[in-house]
Amino acid sequence: MSLDTVMRHIYNLIMDQYIWDLENIKTGLENFYNAHGRYPTSREVDCYPDLPSSRQIQRRFGGLVELRKVLNLSGPQDFTKGSYSSERARSINKRAHNLEKSIYDFLVTKFGKPFVHREYLFTDDHRARTDFFIHTKDGNFSVDVFFPKDRSNLINCLNSKMKTYGNTLMLQYPVIFLMMNDEISEEEMTAAANNKKNKLLEYQQIMNFNQLKLFCANKCPYSAT
Repeated sequence: MSLDTVMRHIYNLIMDQYIWDLENIKTGLENFYNAHGRYPTSREVDCYPDLPSSRQIQRRFGGLVELRKVLNLSGPQDFTKGSYSSERARSINKRAHNLEKSIYDFLVTKFGKPFVHREYLFTDDHRARTDFFIHTKDGNFSVDVFFPKDRSNLINCLNSKMKTYGNTLMLQYPVIFLMMNDEISEEEMTAAANNKKNKLLEYQQIMNFNQLKLFCANKCPYSAT
């Protein structure tokens, strides 16, 4: 990683503090509301380009619920409560749990449990984390799992994740953005990434689960003994 690349990411992190002021965030929330008839959940915030990441919102305002109170937005403040979220939350959480378990089981089988860290924190303040962090003899890497609903959503998610992984501590290791929607083909996924104006950096790759398996097949695990 060149010094120019590192400095560019540091600059982007600083600029984020100016770009995402309250007025811009309010506009982004209103744009989402106009498109969907409701305000976004935390998961949806991370895949919406007109809003900062949920981690930024948590760090600056104490979470999405508190942010909406600050902006005095109408409607239910907390989508984690009430009839709106119950069935949808159960469905999303079950899918996420099953996907992450299948990925975790695969990684542990390949590399050994001591060398696969789930919900890995790069910093003690929880500001920089990844879904999986793997130690191998060929070098460490991280895996960030996401499930876009369609190609457009895939691009939005990638843009959001690229901002998250601009953290200088996270630049030390390659990251795989693991796309888990089987209804999006490998060709569609690759084309979407290649046609993005803001290209993936050299240490970032997008893969589906089959591609991850091939990638890991060429990695040399440590011995657990």
